[in-house]
Amino acid sequence: MSVVEGALVYSNLLAMLSIGLTITYITTSVPNFAQGSFAIFGSYISFTLFRMYSTHPYFSLPFAALGGALLGVAVYLFILRPLIRREASGVILMIATLALDLVLLGFIGAYSEILRAITRKSTTKFIFTPYDFELFGFSGIFFISTLVMCLLLLFLLVLLYRTKFGVALRASMENPSLAEVMGVNVEYTRIFAWTLSGALAAIAGCLLPFRQEIVPATGGILIVSIFAASIVGGISNLSGAIIGAYLIGFSESFITYNLSSIFGTSILLYSRVISLAILVITLVLAPKGLASVRWRKIWKSLLSSLSGSGSTQ
Repeated sequence: MSVVEGALVYSNLLAMLSIGLTITYITTSVPNFAQGSFAIFGSYISFTLFRMYSTHPYFSLPFAALGGALLGVAVYLFILRPLIRREASGVILMIATLALDLVLLGFIGAYSEILRAITRKSTTKFIFTPYDFELFGFSGIFFISTLVMCLLLLFLLVLLYRTKFGVALRASMENPSLAEVMGVNVEYTRIFAWTLSGALAAIAGCLLPFRQEIVPATGGILIVSIFAASIVGGISNLSGAIIGAYLIGFSESFITYNLSSIFGTSILLYSRVISLAILVITLVLAPKGLASVRWRKIWKSLLSSLSGSGSTQ
C-alpha cells in the first residue's frame, strides 16, 4: 500500500469516527472518550464472525454496524440520559465516558481471551491485510473505505437537507431548547445521534484491521487522532469534522513516513504527537476550529494586499 493510498484509507476511517464524535457532542454536549473503543468493538465483531464462521470482514460490515448502533443507543439510554436528567455537569458526563472507555477496554480484553479459548487461535492481536483483494493495483480497502465514506456523505446530505427529521435534527443541534419549544422531540434526535455514532464507529473499526494491527487497547491510542480531527475542524461542525479528519489523516501519514526514512520505523509509535501538535496550533490560531475561519474574507484581504503592493510598484 502506497503512502497516498494508506493516507486516504486512514483519513476515510478517521472521518467516520470524527463525524460520530461530533454529532453526539452537538446533540448532547458530551465528548465521548470511548469513541475509539466503540471502533474496536466493531473490529472484534468482524473478527469473531471471521474466526467462528469464516465470514470475510467486508461481509460483516452490516453486523458490525448493527452491533455498534446497539452499543451507542445503550450507552445513551442507560448511562448518559439518567445523568443528563439529573442535570449532571459536562465534566461529570465526560468522566462517565472515560469510565465507559475503561470498562469497554476490560470487556474487549476479557472477550478476546474467551474467544481464544473457544477457537484455540490467537485473538489478542490480529490484522486483515492478508485477506484483502487487489484491483487495478490498489488494495480493496482503498475502494471499500472510499465507497463507504461517499455513501455516508450522501446519506447525511439527504437526511439533513431533504427530510423533515433532518430539519428537526439540525434544529436540535443549533438550539435544543428552542427546538423543543417548537415541537421537536429532542430526545429522539439524541437517540438517533448516538445510534448513528455507534454504527459509524463500528464500521470504521470493521475496516481498520485492513490498515493496522488491532489489539484491545488500540481504541485508547486512536482516540487522540479522533479528538484532534474533530477539534481541528470544529467540534460543533459536521463539515469541520470531515475537514479535520483528512487534515490529520494525511498529516500523520506523510510526516511520519518522511520522519521514518530519517529516524527509522520506531518513529511510527509517536505519530499521534503530530495530531497533538496540529491541535495545539489550531487552538492558538482558530480556537473554534478551521470551519469557523472566514476563509473568503482572508482570501479577499490577501488579494487586495497583493494588488495594492503590485500597483505601488
